[in-house]
Amino acid sequence: MFYQNLFDRVKEPEAVRAGIIGCGSFGAAIVTQASLVPRLKIPIVADVNVESGRLAFLQAGAKKENIAVCDNRASAIRAMETGKAVVVQDSMILMELPLDVIATSTRVAEAGALYAYEAIQHGKHVVMVDKEADSVVGPILKHLADKAGVVFTTDDGDQPGLLMGLVSWARSIGLEVLCGGNMHDCLYNPLELTVRQGSTVVKLREEDKWAFEPIPNGKAQLYYNARRQILANLLQDNDDGDTICHIVVSANGTSLLPDTPIGHRPVARFTEIPEILCPVEEGGILQTRGAVDIPIILRTRDEPHGGGGVFVVVANDNAHSRNIMIQKGLLANSRKSAMLIYRPYHLCGAETAMSILCAGLLKVPTGSSTLVPRVDMVAKSARDFRAGEILGEKPGSLGLNLELRALLMPAVPITGNHPVPFFMLEGKRLSRDISSGTVITQDMVIPPQDSFLWSLRKQQDEYFST
Repeated sequence: MFYQNLFDRVKEPEAVRAGIIGCGSFGAAIVTQASLVPRLKIPIVADVNVESGRLAFLQAGAKKENIAVCDNRASAIRAMETGKAVVVQDSMILMELPLDVIATSTRVAEAGALYAYEAIQHGKHVVMVDKEADSVVGPILKHLADKAGVVFTTDDGDQPGLLMGLVSWARSIGLEVLCGGNMHDCLYNPLELTVRQGSTVVKLREEDKWAFEPIPNGKAQLYYNARRQILANLLQDNDDGDTICHIVVSANGTSLLPDTPIGHRPVARFTEIPEILCPVEEGGILQTRGAVDIPIILRTRDEPHGGGGVFVVVANDNAHSRNIMIQKGLLANSRKSAMLIYRPYHLCGAETAMSILCAGLLKVPTGSSTLVPRVDMVAKSARDFRAGEILGEKPGSLGLNLELRALLMPAVPITGNHPVPFFMLEGKRLSRDISSGTVITQDMVIPPQDSFLWSLRKQQDEYFST
């Protein structure tokens, strides 16, 4: 691949030294895969749970006696100099060490924002795995990194960064991106008449079976509406912050914008995606050209699921080129005006090495070169809340809390009656009673006095509103 040719042109540093903050499943995969990647060294990880860091190194092949747990900079440096794999609880120790890149993988917006900022201030490149922080303050972190002469990039491995790469590639070869996003999936059993996603099972009535047949030409809106109504309970489970957050990061990095406040999220086969997610005037459901969305792939047990992959629906103005693309494998709508290109997987931390190496060796991001606050994800209450209640009391829990539903809105400065970005609410106390169905605004929460995330978002609002 051409990346390797580019890496070979860079003689120094001989190896990129990266530190990983957060050793959950994603962060641990960065560590384990790095042991197989030329020119990438991960000598240190940080995690509030030391055992998670230790386990990541063990899974990467380190011997138990070669793993050192340190609690200060001096001991960490001594251990690194003797070739030991180092684990620390205090992530700030990494900022003072001879590292080229910091990858943040905490799932906590407050932490991810702070560590990314500190890494930039200490002259280190940042690979941002924390989409929670990226969705709130990614644009200002990118601006600060550019100003400091270091790289800030959304990671390869999670869907937003991979989508940025796919959109950039499609545009680079002259295609118009009509829609793009990441994919979920659901399992359709035509014999049992059930549709299943995770633990949610919808039993279909015999008279509803027609809606799950392949979509006839010109019937995209009808079938989309019918499936959405029949599977309403299943679709509701996809309104959580963790799911919708991907759209925000993708929109800010690609200029693709949501067509509705939660996206259309059509339930569709791969073959139906270009039929549905194309403009209304071409037989689809999109009101705009250049949308971002999260389709749910309808599949049977013997079909690939594509859940977790990324896609673009594209148009090509040249008839000859367009015909070649369709003949050689692209799925097209019935009018041959929209075509699907997709990557049916994302490999999490196992492919984040490419982002780290591109930052450390080439000084370029694998994500977008431009991040602009175009979209915010905000929260709508799914039950009545009382004044004094804390939202997402446990750090990292808010994204999967179905007591709050996610909505997408144009990004605006956070003041008064403006909605608060979803992950800024984590751990915050309500200042008043809130009824179910209410979009939570700044004047409904007690402003924190010591939140770095809120402070950095204020800086972002001020910079991009001038």
